[in-house]
Amino acid sequence: MRIVLDAMGSDTCPEPEIAAAVEAARLFGDEIILVGPMEQLQPRLRALGGEIPLVRIVHAPDVITMQDKGLALALKAKRREAKTSMARGIDLVKDGAADAFVTAGNTGGAMATAYYRLGTIPGVERPGLTVLFPTKTGFCNVIDIGANPDCKPEHLLVFAVMGSVYARQVRGITSPRVGLVSNGEEAGKGNDLVKGTYPLLQSSGLNFVGNLEGKEIFGGEADVVVTDGFTGNVLLKSSEAVAKLMGDLIKEEIKTSKSLRAKLGGLLIKPVLKGMLSKKMDPAEVGAALLMGVNGLVFIGHGRSDSRALVSAIRAARQAVESKLLENVRTAIQEQLSLQKLQEVA
Repeated sequence: MRIVLDAMGSDTCPEPEIAAAVEAARLFGDEIILVGPMEQLQPRLRALGGEIPLVRIVHAPDVITMQDKGLALALKAKRREAKTSMARGIDLVKDGAADAFVTAGNTGGAMATAYYRLGTIPGVERPGLTVLFPTKTGFCNVIDIGANPDCKPEHLLVFAVMGSVYARQVRGITSPRVGLVSNGEEAGKGNDLVKGTYPLLQSSGLNFVGNLEGKEIFGGEADVVVTDGFTGNVLLKSSEAVAKLMGDLIKEEIKTSKSLRAKLGGLLIKPVLKGMLSKKMDPAEVGAALLMGVNGLVFIGHGRSDSRALVSAIRAARQAVESKLLENVRTAIQEQLSLQKLQEVA
């Protein structure tokens, strides 16, 4: 297996990427392809102990930065002769020289580069970002978390199909429960987008469980949570902020309490809280979000990603390759299109 890692993605690149490439190569025994400026990467890689057989560098002299926006970003993403680390890395996937691409760089840049260079799966108009989201019973995958602020009901139907395939193939859930984010559980609640999407999901053949409010999402009542990118992004970032706030408040309360009982209780519960936070609520454990719907496997991590988060992202990419996720998504989309045609005829 060959995984491409954008060496110029994270906020502190390329050190976390180089460390992650070496660790992932040793851990998984797969080839890790670092893409970035050769003159920056080669000396740092050698400093870690000479040549690493399973880590290879592909030269890319240019970078899409967090400051790149608008036309400048689009040109870097679209031009055939582009020499950015994202363009070179995604081209390796397009040409069959690699199986998946991982970056912690500019999210918009990664999405645009993947869209222009890979194209979309037939039947997919809008790719969607999906990420694992902690719940009371384990995890659900939320799609979309930011790729598409404005959506049509047909887009959300495709998100549901792709999210279900991900839950089935990667997470091993036989019949994933699909829920639609709304401001009420009852059918008929929600804005025009939700009201328009509900009947499409009902007749989709998916295991649709209806509308979801926040309490159902956190309660683990769905395996796949479908929404537009604006709502999904607010849900994700608000949840991360609340989790951090609760952790900080608990720590502060224990630290400032004058009660010996409270201090002893804090010491006893500390290992439990640490384990819970690291296993279910630490973004570094998830590693990256998957951009579903493009004609290749593209994973986008947070700019603050350290080497541990990047190794987790590479692990997620490996799981997607091993489960033949892309091929199964293509098949599921075609099946859904065929079902819709039959329903139209009927």
